[in-house]
Amino acid sequence: MGGYVYIVTNRKNGALYTGVTADIAQRTWQHREGTGSRFTAKHRILRLVYVERHDDIENAIIREKRIKKWNRAWKIALIEKSNPEWRDLWFDLNK
Repeated sequence: MGGYVYIVTNRKNGALYTGVTADIAQRTWQHREGTGSRFTAKHRILRLVYVERHDDIENAIIREKRIKKWNRAWKIALIEKSNPEWRDLWFDLNK
């Protein structure tokens, strides 16, 4: 079973939340509805700005743990490499 590492935010250069899931569409929906986590609900973090797919959920978990240890500048660089406008990728998932 595959998995996804993702980053959600409340605005460009705003608060960041890094997570892992087997179902990116469902997990993003949970964040958007305020049920993803207490942190994301409190800070209205619902914009999906980074997604990375892995063939194995275990590899996704390892990658998520590594990214969570990164400093903020590295996370922003990761986002901007593939999504320089910080577009909400949620809309791409639902095409």
